Amino acid sequence: MSENLQKEFDYFLAHQQELARQYSGKILVIKEQTVIGVFDSELEAIQQTSKTHELGTFLVQKCDPTEESHTQTFHSRIAFAQGN
Repeated sequence: MSENLQKEFDYFLAHQQELARQYSGKILVIKEQTVIGVFDSELEAIQQTSKTHELGTFLVQKCDPTEESHTQTFHSRIAFAQGN
């Protein structure tokens, strides 16, 4: 995780219980240690937020009061084509 996103994740951890009371089960977008978006799915969060913020500059985090939400998932938009 980049240093920039580590700060966002640390913010989430520090405020996890309070955020979970307000947004439990939602997907949060965190940038500059502020929640800038709340969504129902990771895909929606990435699609909507990337319209106004560069990819890699914000954290997409499931909001859950347990440590289960601490896993990291990395996605790639790579497509493979098989030649003839």
